[in-house]
Amino acid sequence: MSLGPDLRTETRFRLLREVARGGMATVYEAEQLGAAGFSKRMAVKIIHDRFAEHPEWLQLFIDEAKLSANLVHGNIVQIYFFGNSDRGPFIAMEMIKGITLRTLINTHRKRKEPLPADIAAYCASRICRALDFAHHYVDDDGERMEIVHRDVSPGNVMLTWDGHVKLADFGIAKARTMFDPAKDKTVLLGKKHYMAPEQLLGKPVDARADIFSMGVVLFELFALKTLFTENETLAAIEEVVISPTPDVRSLLPLVDTGIRGIISGAISKEPEQRPSAAKLGLSLDRWNMAQGTPGSPERLQQHLAALFPESYAPPTRPTRAIAAVDIPDTKPRQG
Repeated sequence: MSLGPDLRTETRFRLLREVARGGMATVYEAEQLGAAGFSKRMAVKIIHDRFAEHPEWLQLFIDEAKLSANLVHGNIVQIYFFGNSDRGPFIAMEMIKGITLRTLINTHRKRKEPLPADIAAYCASRICRALDFAHHYVDDDGERMEIVHRDVSPGNVMLTWDGHVKLADFGIAKARTMFDPAKDKTVLLGKKHYMAPEQLLGKPVDARADIFSMGVVLFELFALKTLFTENETLAAIEEVVISPTPDVRSLLPLVDTGIRGIISGAISKEPEQRPSAAKLGLSLDRWNMAQGTPGSPERLQQHLAALFPESYAPPTRPTRAIAAVDIPDTKPRQG
């Protein structure tokens, strides 16, 4: 059989339930349907009509699909397909069974219980792995793509019920500002509470802006509150750019000095003083190892199961630790 240039097929999706509704798009749990009863669960994100009608926002949506589809990494939510439908343009992506890091933080804050330090460090180190991969990603010609996430925040980090950490939403990786039809004005894209000084000022940014955001997230994991609080752009600039860098030692007096030092380095106002994502993640892993708590999906899985017993639904049974597995004795017997 000779192969033609194209494999023509029809891709169908059945929407099952709404999972989340944001300002720009709605996400549904869906099934991709194929021949012979084939089906696969995934998430489908459909852009809202008012944004689909604006070429700049539609291009932002398309860019998210095209860029993220190539970022195949265990700590990044996978993108499978982009298409058009009777409901508008959509992105089909990995269906995450679990919660956001935002939900985990909020739950601990409501319970007035600190997040276990080893779990906080583990989650942060896995986000760093995702960022390191994106920051160093090269195209088919071997050229660095200089990807910057620009929106690293707890709401864009997914925790699966089986203990894996995945960074989502590279939607604004190529944009700084955009006209918002809902607000009838140009807006700064991203969440101001997590923006680096240079990003808040609208300057060109590189991977080091993501490190600042990661430092703010790390602070929140240990403090259970945001490091910066201003919502308006000018007030946020005053707080982040003009005011002195927050003294992490006084803000987190009960947290280990090693963690406080890691946070302080990441939130430096000078980009050149911030570590790379790889170094930041390695520092967190080394800190965990030094505490005798190396961090693992099993540890996070157990914590989520205890914290969310009613909604906890892993795709597999929790695995036993290797030390607890009965290994048959294969040594030759004496005598």
